[in-house]
Amino acid sequence: MNDDNFITPPGHSGFSAKKLFDEHGKIKWGAIAYIERNGGGPKGNHTHSENHIFIVADGEARVVLGDREVIVKKNESLFVDGTTPHSIWNNSDKICQVIKISVQ
Repeated sequence: MNDDNFITPPGHSGFSAKKLFDEHGKIKWGAIAYIERNGGGPKGNHTHSENHIFIVADGEARVVLGDREVIVKKNESLFVDGTTPHSIWNNSDKICQVIKISVQ
């Protein structure tokens, strides 16, 4: 792997790992999403009591947080406070694969 954030743990070979997030509360549920080109949502953003950890497994996502946008690339993650108006969109020309973990 070229990314400096990937490591090979002691006692491993042919194995690269990258820590994506630290503790952010109790996991409530998780899902995987395939967001098509120009797809995403919800339109107009939304809020709720649960927080999210978005992990981009392939492609690139654009996460709208109120009046700002954050680009999350493959092998990156983003913590989203559920009380901040938010939505997630595909930011690439191919399907964006995102793992979503909802936490308290």
